[in-house]
Amino acid sequence: MHIQTHPIATEPGLALHQLVSCHYGAPGSGRKAYIQAALHADEVPAMLVAQFLRRELERLDAQGRVKGEIVLVPAANPIGLSQVVHGTPFGRFDLGTGVNFNRAFLHVAEELKGALAGRLGPDAHANVATIRREARAAVARWEAQDSVALLKKTLLSMAIDADIVLDLHCDNEGLLHVYAGTPLAQRAEPLAALLGARALLLSSASGGAPFDEACSRLWWELAAHFGADTPIPPACAAMTVELRGEMDVRYDLAEQDARALLQFLACEGLLDIPFGAPPAPQCDPTPLAGVEPLHAPQSGVLVLLKKPGDRVGAGEAVADIVNPVNGVTATLRASQDGLLFASTAHRYLQRGMQVCKIAGATPFRSGPLLSQ
Repeated sequence: MHIQTHPIATEPGLALHQLVSCHYGAPGSGRKAYIQAALHADEVPAMLVAQFLRRELERLDAQGRVKGEIVLVPAANPIGLSQVVHGTPFGRFDLGTGVNFNRAFLHVAEELKGALAGRLGPDAHANVATIRREARAAVARWEAQDSVALLKKTLLSMAIDADIVLDLHCDNEGLLHVYAGTPLAQRAEPLAALLGARALLLSSASGGAPFDEACSRLWWELAAHFGADTPIPPACAAMTVELRGEMDVRYDLAEQDARALLQFLACEGLLDIPFGAPPAPQCDPTPLAGVEPLHAPQSGVLVLLKKPGDRVGAGEAVADIVNPVNGVTATLRASQDGLLFASTAHRYLQRGMQVCKIAGATPFRSGPLLSQ
């Protein structure tokens, strides 16, 4: 194992930020996995899971049981970790620009369509190698205009050529759930089962250019562009794991989640450790376009009538918003059947704030599908 330090902000007289990555195995010796924790820096559970991963990966690496290369970034957002507003950590958005730290990643597919013209052929393995080489070069050419863009470039440069990318987050309050590209459904199902995920949400393009799609979406877009005579598999299984809610910071949960992630890496051939068949899944994959986000129709006190883990039916009351001055109460109802898998932790909401999310089996939304 070796550790790399990546300067992110180094101008004299200003705040300094550096990113740390841990590297196990040997580059080029096999498949590559990349794992990062807390790109949204106030989503703490992922950083604790990363500590259990780090301990076990160091032990396994010393025993020669890492087959290929594994990169772990235990705290992916040093800029966000330094942001505190009136005593409250603020790690989802950059305070300087208002940009979400998990949006606006470079999407290299369009550039690669031109760069790869006439260079791919009938050999899928050779195509993957060529695409990865060009993708690395495209990320290297990304001209980062500020520290946040440089952070994103640094993270993407370590992940763009990986076979597996796991981006560890958490919700405000919620059940463990996983986001993946629709072409990755079969690759994601064992991970969701091992983690005990209650929702596996699929989309080919969720909008906003999040990190996982910057790594994975280029593969099916290039496959569609070059056609069936040029085989291009979805060579990067990039998935976002939401580790329950922000307050679910416990040693037992972190160790349980780390063990599941290590089992998944073993199933994928990156670790030489015993593993069996994944347990029975606790959910079926459902479309991200079938997720119904409910928002407060007025300002007031939130009273949740349903909680994460409850199944709700179309028309069923989910929450009340009570105006604290005149007592007027607005009731939110689900428009379709589904599983309530995440909710806000706040109990006073301004009009328009998100209350909860319900995963349904029928797609009905289009456009940007992720919450901001």
